[in-house]
Amino acid sequence: MQDKNDMSEFTRLARKVIESYVRGNGIPSIEDTSEELTARKAGVFVSLKKQGELRGCIGTIEPATASIAEEIAGNAVSSATRDPRFPPVSPEELDDLEYSVDILEEPEEISDISFLDPQEYGVIVRSGRRSGLLLPDLEGVDTPENQVAIARMKARISPSEPVQLYRFKVTRYR
Repeated sequence: MQDKNDMSEFTRLARKVIESYVRGNGIPSIEDTSEELTARKAGVFVSLKKQGELRGCIGTIEPATASIAEEIAGNAVSSATRDPRFPPVSPEELDDLEYSVDILEEPEEISDISFLDPQEYGVIVRSGRRSGLLLPDLEGVDTPENQVAIARMKARISPSEPVQLYRFKVTRYR
């Protein structure tokens, strides 16, 4: 388990929100967060792991709220309770969770896969109304081809369909 004192302000906020919400106390006030979290907007992903395995991950590509703090709070709740791959987090699991928060930079369109590096860039694939996103620097995702294939699967885009590709960087907080 992560030591609260070693966590960034970003992950402490995600943890505080999830623990309060999962225990039935709703979303706590985020008014006491720093200006770094309240002064700007960005897309944010909140990821949860339990015993080293993914337990939830939900986020926004572009900001949907007025601040990073609000984005973290909303995505933290969704990560813990609305990730369709997992049942909602139970109060008994809270002590076993590890948190990370990714702050996304603006995505940029790229002309082909050669502009990707899965360690440095996340990827977004789009075909019509369908889109899939994969964060950078994920264990087991070592090639741009693998990264794009996973993002296609998430969006239910077949390997033969043409796609628009976008790359983005993140700042990851633990």
